[in-house]
Amino acid sequence: MGLLAAVAGDYQAAMLWMLATLVIDGIDGTFARMANVQEVLPQVSGKNIDYVIDFFTYAILPAYLFYVAMEMPAWALLAGAFAMLLSAAIYYGLEGMVSKDGKHFVGFPVLWNMVVYVLIFVTPDLPWPVTLAIILALAILHFVPILVPYPSRGGRWWKVTLFAVTVFIGAAVVNVWWYPDTNLVAYLASLLSILYLIVLTIMDTFWPLEESGLPQDK
Repeated sequence: MGLLAAVAGDYQAAMLWMLATLVIDGIDGTFARMANVQEVLPQVSGKNIDYVIDFFTYAILPAYLFYVAMEMPAWALLAGAFAMLLSAAIYYGLEGMVSKDGKHFVGFPVLWNMVVYVLIFVTPDLPWPVTLAIILALAILHFVPILVPYPSRGGRWWKVTLFAVTVFIGAAVVNVWWYPDTNLVAYLASLLSILYLIVLTIMDTFWPLEESGLPQDK
C-alpha cells in the first residue's frame, strides 16, 4: 500500500503506511509466538521472511519515496537512493548486528524510513547538498561500531527511551497528517526525540554500561 501511494504521488499516505509498519513490526513476533508458528510450520523460517519484509519496508520503499518526493538534482537523488540500498543490503549481511548485551544495534541500523520521514516532513527546506551529506554520513555509520539503542530490549534510561520513541512516532503521525502545514509541537517533539537518541547513542558508545559492548566476533 505504501508503494502504491508513493507511485500515485500521495506521499502523505505512503508515509502513513510506513509508520503503520512500525507498529506491525513491533507486534508480529508476539502474534507468531501466540500462534506457535515454529511448531505449526517448522519448515518455514520466520526470520528469513522478516528480513525480506524489513528490507523492503526499511530500505527499498524509503529509497523510492526519497527519489520521487525530494527536490534535488537527478544525480543526487540517484546517489542518495543508491547509498541507502547498498549500505542496507551489506548491513543485513553482516554478522553481529546486535551488541553482546542484545540492547544495541552495532552501527546505525537500517531505519531509512524514519530518515526519509524527517527529510520530507520535518526538514524539507534543508539545502540539497546537506540532505545528501546526511544520507551519505548515515550510510557510512552503518559500518562504524557505534552502539545505537535497541528500544524494545532495555538498556540505559530504558523507560525514557521508550517514551522518546513513542513521542517520535506520535509526532510523526501528526506531522505527516498536517503536511504541508507545520504543527509546531509535533515538529519540536520530533527534533527533541532525535536529539535524545543521539545523546544516548554517544553515551552508550563512549561510556557504556559494564554489560554492553560489541559482539565478541566484531
